[in-house]
Amino acid sequence: QVQLVESGGGLVQPGGSLRLSCAASISMNAMGWYRQAPGKERGLVARISSGGTTNYGDSVKGRFTISRDNAKNTVYLQMNSLKPEDTAVYYCKGEYYGIHYWGKGTLVTVSS
Repeated sequence: QVQLVESGGGLVQPGGSLRLSCAASISMNAMGWYRQAPGKERGLVARISSGGTTNYGDSVKGRFTISRDNAKNTVYLQMNSLKPEDTAVYYCKGEYYGIHYWGKGTLVTVSS
């Protein structure tokens, strides 16, 4: 069974930083992070292809950085200059030849 396991969420003050990790049980093609705040739809945060091409949601450009370690089947999300509006459940997604797999999510709360 394919699994993606996120870690690194938690409570952080505005302006602070967090690093999320997502380990996949198999080697994925593209991997990405999505988030869902209460009452809102799930949306793209950042995505990275197997070759390292990245794209970001407009609201996180310049603050968040996605990276991956292919040897570990792991994707990371470095989040800097966090804002209260970044509060959400962050989900990892892996793409494997057209099949999408999701992690269970990790909660990020930005609050003073």
